[in-house]
Amino acid sequence: MTTYLINQLRIPGGVPGEDGLSYLEQVEDTVRAYGGRWLAQGAVDVLEGAWPGLAVLLEFPSHADARNWYDSPEYERIRPLRTGSSISDMVLIDGVPADFTVAGFAREIRAMTGAGGG
Repeated sequence: MTTYLINQLRIPGGVPGEDGLSYLEQVEDTVRAYGGRWLAQGAVDVLEGAWPGLAVLLEFPSHADARNWYDSPEYERIRPLRTGSSISDMVLIDGVPADFTVAGFAREIRAMTGAGGG
């Protein structure tokens, strides 16, 4: 199942310094080696709540591929370039099956909890 990496990224001063630029120049090859690809990157249009900074959205073929990339020696070598020059909240989230519906999800919860209604 496809897995997505979401990074809420804040760059102090708003412009990457030398470490940040070096990271950007190297990270793509590490991601590509695990089947990852960029889907979105940049400023966000906040509809509700707060989202300081930028967003990065990557797609990996599976959760295992995403974890293997993050834990890989190639990425571990350059990770300090990012963590030392920016602030990130980074998560992995698995995609939904092709037949997923939100209403079906609600029915599953009702069935598990015995909640009526509907």
